Amino acid sequence: MERPSETEKKAIMKCGIVGLPNVGKSTLFNCLSNAKAQAANFPFCTIEPNLGVITVPDERLNKLEDLVKPQRVQPTTVEIVDIAGLVKGASKGEGLGNQFLSNIRECDAIIHVIRCFDDPNVVHVDGSVNPVRDKEVIDTELQLKDLDSVDKKIQRLERVIKSGDKDAVKGIEVLKKYKAHLESGKPARSVQVDEKDQEFIADIFLLTAKPVMYVCNVDEKSVLTGNKYVDELKALVKDEKAEVLIIAAAIEADIAMLDSFDDREAFLHDIGLTESGVTKLIKAAYRLLDLSTYFTAGEKEVRAWTIHQGMTAPQAAGVIHTDFEKGFIKAEVISYNDFIAYGSETACRDAGKLNIEGKEYVVHDGDVMHFRFNV
Repeated sequence: MERPSETEKKAIMKCGIVGLPNVGKSTLFNCLSNAKAQAANFPFCTIEPNLGVITVPDERLNKLEDLVKPQRVQPTTVEIVDIAGLVKGASKGEGLGNQFLSNIRECDAIIHVIRCFDDPNVVHVDGSVNPVRDKEVIDTELQLKDLDSVDKKIQRLERVIKSGDKDAVKGIEVLKKYKAHLESGKPARSVQVDEKDQEFIADIFLLTAKPVMYVCNVDEKSVLTGNKYVDELKALVKDEKAEVLIIAAAIEADIAMLDSFDDREAFLHDIGLTESGVTKLIKAAYRLLDLSTYFTAGEKEVRAWTIHQGMTAPQAAGVIHTDFEKGFIKAEVISYNDFIAYGSETACRDAGKLNIEGKEYVVHDGDVMHFRFNV
């Protein structure tokens, strides 16, 4: 199931790592930036000092490689951005505030790193370890910036209303709902509005509308079970439907120093972990972005492709190249489990496990696909 063309369209999604100064986010980013920390053979590319294209660990890709024995293997990726440390007043331009907020605006989701460890040698910007306060500092700055964006949009629509624009009237009604929600200290992502009404905020890119994941940076002894700081944070965010990960950045830094994949596996085993925090974080970021993976598998290449959950076959084909979507005819589809069970495309075809799907087919995570198209 080899892709018909070397021309491709990359669909890279971007997560921004945020947090107060000295919470461990840059240490974590540096670990993410080290390919050794996440996989045996896959590449890592640094675009800028604070931007990396991180390969998404996927054991299925390794199994497909074992069966197909291609010339090369290409995993899917997520961009991770180390965003400048936030200080109070960022929404008003304090510190690197404007740069910080514009960088977040360009991201699809937020990874919020929070300090959950005691260490007298690592100074806390506010003098003490308090994850609840730290979370609220950043939340407040993002909410204030969003309030400013909402107010400006309301002012624009108020000028349009004078011309009798009915959409503007509805828009102001929706925006005032967001305004009241933000003023009560809640993020835009939790506002209850119809999906259609969300179009009124689409052009102002609200920061708190983005999906978020919380990463508790703990000491080594707390990495398996957490601690009181983690419990406090979990209690605080229980209604946010946000994932909370426990990671020890210091341990991740130690893992990144090891050259051998076997050494890294042994290190993890010794401390009771089945996978590194970096691997857990990358996989969680992929879920946070509501992404899934399909595969193409041929002698030249076995490759993972990133799609949004719910994409149809033509849309998935368009991720490889726009021509594939425009000229889509049919898709040959084998489920990942069938491919592994039968061992090859030919065996799946002979067993009746290869399905021919049309334009309405919704791609499942793990589908092994080949597209028929005509341009």
